Amino acid sequence: PDALWPLGGYPGNDDEGREMQRKRDRDSMLEDFIAAYHYLKNHPDCDGNVGVVGFCFGGWISNMMAVKIPDLGAAVPFYGGQPSAEEAAQIKAPLLVHYAELDERVNAGWEEYEKALKANNVEYTMHMYPGVNHGFHNNTTPRYDEAAAQLAWDRTIAFFKEKLK
Repeated sequence: PDALWPLGGYPGNDDEGREMQRKRDRDSMLEDFIAAYHYLKNHPDCDGNVGVVGFCFGGWISNMMAVKIPDLGAAVPFYGGQPSAEEAAQIKAPLLVHYAELDERVNAGWEEYEKALKANNVEYTMHMYPGVNHGFHNNTTPRYDEAAAQLAWDRTIAFFKEKLK
């Protein structure tokens, strides 16, 4: 889903997109994605297996969908903000978490998130990609790292094939 649709849709570049995103409440955007999940899950062409992948803010969305949707099939947050320990205790979906080694801001929350995941027996795998920055998967920015992006995507597809049978 396009979280910016209520404002006219994604403008085509990240800078303008970030400005537009600031005009929306993040919890309202999360609810839009949860509604999209329910639409897909109940669609006649869906076998009931739905997963989510998100990048940057979408990584937070992926984490929070895992919190809010008990029957989510799988979640793959790329360098996304983490839920609180109380929220993480609600996660039932398996997680594949991708982080960029040089992303100090997002990575600062990993230790507490991992503690909460372990304490609640949440199935997860985390990959830390060495020498890359937040947004390493975005090929429209100088932060793009082709090798790390390809490896992360290959892992993501394999994870979904395994978890969304």
